[in-house]
Amino acid sequence: MVTAGENGGVKRLAVALASVVALQGAATYTRDVAKILQTRCAGCHHAGEVAPFPLVTYEDARAKAKQIAALVKTRQMPPWQPEPGYVEFAGSRRLSDKELRTLVSWAEGGAARGKGLEPAGPVFPKAEEWRLGRPDLVVDLPEAFEVPAEGADVYRCFVVPTGLAEDKFVRAVEFRPSNRRVVHHALLFTDASLLKRPASYPCFGTIGLFPTEGLGGWSPGNAPIEMPEGAAVPVVRGSRLVAQVHYNPTGKVERERWSVGFYFTEKAPVRRVVDVGLASRVIDIPAGEAYYVVKQQFTIPIAVDAIGVIPHAHLLCREMRAWATLPNGKKQWLLNIKQWDFNWQDQFRYAKPIRLPAETKIEMEFVYDNSAGNPRNPHSPPQRVVAGPGIADEMAGVHVQSIPVDMKELPELGRALWGAVMRSVGGSFYTLPQ
Repeated sequence: MVTAGENGGVKRLAVALASVVALQGAATYTRDVAKILQTRCAGCHHAGEVAPFPLVTYEDARAKAKQIAALVKTRQMPPWQPEPGYVEFAGSRRLSDKELRTLVSWAEGGAARGKGLEPAGPVFPKAEEWRLGRPDLVVDLPEAFEVPAEGADVYRCFVVPTGLAEDKFVRAVEFRPSNRRVVHHALLFTDASLLKRPASYPCFGTIGLFPTEGLGGWSPGNAPIEMPEGAAVPVVRGSRLVAQVHYNPTGKVERERWSVGFYFTEKAPVRRVVDVGLASRVIDIPAGEAYYVVKQQFTIPIAVDAIGVIPHAHLLCREMRAWATLPNGKKQWLLNIKQWDFNWQDQFRYAKPIRLPAETKIEMEFVYDNSAGNPRNPHSPPQRVVAGPGIADEMAGVHVQSIPVDMKELPELGRALWGAVMRSVGGSFYTLPQ
């Protein structure tokens, strides 16, 4: 049933679409649509990538015009979760209102090709090419992983020796899947401990250990991971690479063997990116509860520049918000997601660093829906859900990637963060399977 508010929104969209058509004439592919698809969609929608069909040529787009209109109307595509108007992120895939109206009016107006030559599409690197050139070190998955034909998505952690005989400083990392059809995303870490680790294990939610360093993440269409200037990541000799990889079954058994390229620098870091993490284990969601709220806060003892944010929850989460209250009382948004989807996890980088003075309070608020009305609820009928790393458990975490303004104060921040971790997270989420 369409509510009055939704009906009003539909009417406003219809009026806006009519205005576009009246002012410009019917939208065409060559004049209006090609550039949007090439910049917003083709990065994932081209041969060999994870998207199920290409959107590179007019014929590609015309064949999927109705599907394009339906998915962009609801903003399911392109996948981008942060709400606009709160904080500006680099690399946003969100369509502007004008772009959305153009795609919908073109599809609903007959998907016309238009006059002139079809605009030249982007040139994508070949699957076997390293986008940053030859790496200084390549770490390969020793054996191909077999992804089942059907069933739930697979979350698998792999622990692979790097073979490093000396300490290095990493300026960039590139994750390269061998079979892009099945790899949804990957998160990369290093482990310098001497603890015995399995070569691979299931790992939905967390990676099952406290990593030594985080290297960043990869998802289709994204560029290689490049560290901020002066903030290369130190990797200790003998470290192991830990990769958490999310695989999508495709309907047939697939094999995938990824590689990771490391790019080193001789310049020791003069800055460090610190994970200012907020997390809560106070999660106990009754069956049927449609609006369960989890909060957490942390006051940073030193001034930092926030450069990005990584949120994390599981299937029941619907909304997540994070903001900073500056010492002068001003509110600075860090993240606002109204429709969280676990299947589209991202690491969001701010368009410009956000200065957070000492004694700034960072707060988070997550909302969970454990009702039968949540289509992502893993239980039918709903069951009580508590904090934990499993697919049927829940988590709540916001990780603000920050660089201390004065690196001499880093130990003070480290002590405060360690105390917060021990109080709110504990060690139970980080137990490896035997």
